Amino acid sequence: MNILHALEGRQRDLGDGFTVRRLLPASTCRSVGPFIFFDHLGPIDVAADARHDVRPHPHIGLATVTYLFEGAIMHRDSLGHVQRIEPGAINWMTAGRGIVHSERTPEDLRGRPRRMHGLQLWTALPSEDEECEPAFVHYSAAAMPEVRDGGVGVRVLVGELHGSRSPVTTRLETLYLDVSLAPGAAWHVPAVVEERALYCVDGAVALDGVPLPASRLVVLKEGATPLLATVDGARLVMIGGGSLPEPRYMWWNLVSTRRERIQQAAADWDAERFAPIPGDDQERIPLPESRFA
Repeated sequence: MNILHALEGRQRDLGDGFTVRRLLPASTCRSVGPFIFFDHLGPIDVAADARHDVRPHPHIGLATVTYLFEGAIMHRDSLGHVQRIEPGAINWMTAGRGIVHSERTPEDLRGRPRRMHGLQLWTALPSEDEECEPAFVHYSAAAMPEVRDGGVGVRVLVGELHGSRSPVTTRLETLYLDVSLAPGAAWHVPAVVEERALYCVDGAVALDGVPLPASRLVVLKEGATPLLATVDGARLVMIGGGSLPEPRYMWWNLVSTRRERIQQAAADWDAERFAPIPGDDQERIPLPESRFA
């Protein structure tokens, strides 16, 4: 068997009925390569009067990676960036020593029925870069290379596959692929990095002949090259990279190799010592009632 872990999604409410399916971290698997967090939003039909906004909140010690299949999100951060993200593009935000951001419905979509579908992942930063300067980079959908082989199309979102390299710059070895299989297509999953996981976003697939259920993140054994096949067509993502050399503490939106750093960041947010978001400094998300020990 080529599967190391099979992780089931858990529903999480981000507020105002805005729910996601969370796959990482899990009790049996804390990370896959540098990826320490995996949320799947939708697909969901959003009512015209719904407010699916993620209010201002802080991050430290990580990088967030936002990728949409449908819909649009308006990103704002404490560095002054205002960026609309739409399907196929990558928003890469490096929190480092600290950043605040919000993710809201664009004004032109408010009051209209809409559909949302996407992923937000977090990656750890190298321990020596946890306190780096925060940064934000937007990469357009057109900038992502695609590798095609018969009925298989792979968009290289982060990292490299078969000589095609994404423009996204990372601090750790990272792989993130958007894989589309035409009806009847099959794909031998390449062993291009040490740690890898597969997640079926849409459609039905089988891994070495065994059905891969929806909302399950399958972590593969190192070096395995199982056969992924579909009858009616499917879309998946593959994530991975080199293993993390040291564990991370994670509480709320804060990540660090040091417990005391998370405690300090929590105190800073509570005391409003983080820089505000220009033009979006209201409705801050408060600290959770249950504090980090």
